Amino acid sequence: MSDDTSPGCATTAAAGSGGSSGKVRAPVSSSGDGGSFTAHPDQVLENVIENVLVFLTSRRDRSTVSLVCKSWYRAEAYTRSDLFIGNCYAIAPNRVTNRFKRIRSVSLKGKPRFADFSLLPADWGAYFTRWVHAMSLAYRALEKIYLKRMSVTDDDLSVIARSFPCFKELVLVCCEGFGTSGLAVVVSECRNLRVLELIEDEVSDDETDWISCFPEGTTNLESLCFDCVEAEVNFDALEKLVARSPMLKKLKLNMFVSIGELYRLVVRAPQLTHLGTGAFNPLVEIGQQQGDNQELDYTSLFAACKSIVCLSGFREIAPEYFPTIVPLCGNLTSLNLSYANVNAEQFKPVIRHCHKLQVFWAMDSICDEGLQAVADTCKDLRELRVFPVDPHEYDEGPVSEVGLLAISLGCRKLQSILYFCQQMTNAAVIAMSKNCPDLVVFRLCIIGRYRPDRVTGEPMDEGFGAIVKNCKKLTRLAVSGLLTDKAFSYIGQYGKLVRTLSVAFAGDSDAGLKSVLEGCTNLQKLEIRDSPFGDSGLQPGLHQFYNMRFVWMSSCRVTRQWCLEVARRLPKLVVEVFSRDEEEGERGDFVETLYMYRSLDGPRPDAPQFVEIL
Repeated sequence: MSDDTSPGCATTAAAGSGGSSGKVRAPVSSSGDGGSFTAHPDQVLENVIENVLVFLTSRRDRSTVSLVCKSWYRAEAYTRSDLFIGNCYAIAPNRVTNRFKRIRSVSLKGKPRFADFSLLPADWGAYFTRWVHAMSLAYRALEKIYLKRMSVTDDDLSVIARSFPCFKELVLVCCEGFGTSGLAVVVSECRNLRVLELIEDEVSDDETDWISCFPEGTTNLESLCFDCVEAEVNFDALEKLVARSPMLKKLKLNMFVSIGELYRLVVRAPQLTHLGTGAFNPLVEIGQQQGDNQELDYTSLFAACKSIVCLSGFREIAPEYFPTIVPLCGNLTSLNLSYANVNAEQFKPVIRHCHKLQVFWAMDSICDEGLQAVADTCKDLRELRVFPVDPHEYDEGPVSEVGLLAISLGCRKLQSILYFCQQMTNAAVIAMSKNCPDLVVFRLCIIGRYRPDRVTGEPMDEGFGAIVKNCKKLTRLAVSGLLTDKAFSYIGQYGKLVRTLSVAFAGDSDAGLKSVLEGCTNLQKLEIRDSPFGDSGLQPGLHQFYNMRFVWMSSCRVTRQWCLEVARRLPKLVVEVFSRDEEEGERGDFVETLYMYRSLDGPRPDAPQFVEIL
């Protein structure tokens, strides 16, 4: 990241995709007679540049062109409408609003990703309050806000609702701190709301009937997702809302909406393309919902839903109802069963109809046998995620190298995979590298500590080495299992495009980490936990830490003294440490967690007591 106060530089942390500003500034007259006028050459150049930049949509490209000269720097800021900030502490809100004046869409990320694994205390920070107050003063025309891993309060939501008269879209991913009363303010005040998506958030139940707070009359809603809200909703109000939302395309329900209620909603909204099924379970008697005792015909209902292409939900599922989705399967491009505890026998008759599937998420309860069925049917699959039902329940696990090998043989177009398993072999990983060369994301999470090749007992070096050698487009890699320095030397040598590297319970010595930092020149995010890497392994990264978004290390062998030295040598790098408990006396010199990131404005003002900024 570079300092955006310098006219020849851009703020990488605040890089965003540009949009048309709508108007081009008129040249300045240099004549006082009211007749002809001439424009300053620099002004003419800026006008030309602005007309070109409105067509430049990549945020990386826009940040690059802003580095050319003062004119390009000013023009890029003037024409930018979309703002992306990958670390909310990398830059102060007022610096952003002072530079970019015409923003209509903001994407903001807070806590590091390892916060998802409970490695970060809830009160660590990433508060949205400072940002929303700054934006409320500068961006009255703001239409969209996307937040990920941020702490958002009900007051913050009130500021959004009352500050942006044209506000249309709110997407909160893995956020916390707000409740149903805050949602009620948003839906009642934002009369132009088109998108409200709550994804894996922690939403408190304030016993507020927020669904009833949508304004009366026809709405502009296009997407309503609240599957993570663990609170009952007023179903009658929800049904009426769906009925008066003719533009609604995406609807994801929580576990308090039964399959009988789902039936009534789908009948009201035949135009849906994305459906989250809710519980998919008759939580109350169907006869009571419908006023009679006749079983509803779900199969016929779904057969009439020709427009649905994405199906998810199933947070509680009655297995006998699962086959009713078969009529939908022929059109599905995305199927998310990551909450559905279905076995292989229940799963196979459904998946064999999903020939168009491109995205598939599931629990490992479908077993290797289920993955074989996916491989046999889903030849166009691009993304696969397999999550564990219970990582501690099995010694060997329901999915293994057998399922991975089947996927690699059957799904040759695969681009992204996240695979949790208890055992793996180099041969299966090597086969995937050869059969799926278009992989961009490869995340293999072998549950447990330092597990070797199940068949040979050898380290998993050659498997991960083959991935970085053969998958030339790879940008994200997660490694695990028994790995030596050889595996990390492969990553450093061949992983030239890798931007995100995650390491858990793996590694041999500091030499491996040195290879990565010396070789992976495009590395942006480095996250390591429970690995034997320390000070000397991080030393080669001193020349590139400024260019990275962050470095996270927990339960490694990084000393406090080294952290102090980095803070002294790199003054614009924020070095945060969480110290180990005193009872771990023999390891007291090591920090429990190290989090380093570049900031244009120095240490953050809201660090909690357990965080020490060096």
